[in-house]
Amino acid sequence: MVEFIAKLRSHNVFKLLTWLTRILLCIGFLPPGIKKIADLPFTSLGLETPVGYFFDALYNSGFYYQFIGWAQLMAAALIVIPRTATLGALIYFPIITNIFVLTVSMRFAGTPFISGMMVLGNAYLLLWDYQKLRALF
Repeated sequence: MVEFIAKLRSHNVFKLLTWLTRILLCIGFLPPGIKKIADLPFTSLGLETPVGYFFDALYNSGFYYQFIGWAQLMAAALIVIPRTATLGALIYFPIITNIFVLTVSMRFAGTPFISGMMVLGNAYLLLWDYQKLRALF
């Protein structure tokens, strides 16, 4: 496994793919993170829908809502800085996995595909840094 990943890391195409993935994941967390920190509602769906009801409850949780926003911004920033990219991917993974499970369980239209791709992209970044993370596991 280590040799395979080392071989991938030596190809410029995979280096470019890794940077593109980091940038896209960063962009994916910036708008929702900023909205949460600014204490703005994430969606304008009404309370009559389960999704709207859920997001209204999350919004009204107060500090927890802003905590999620700060965690998203921190993960987004760390994932694009080369020295902290591995830590950013580690922080990003539980957040995006939680979002994916939420979108699937609440039957969001289209969103499970997007969040699922973000989970896969993050998993790719964790595999990219397998040599650094191997000691943890």
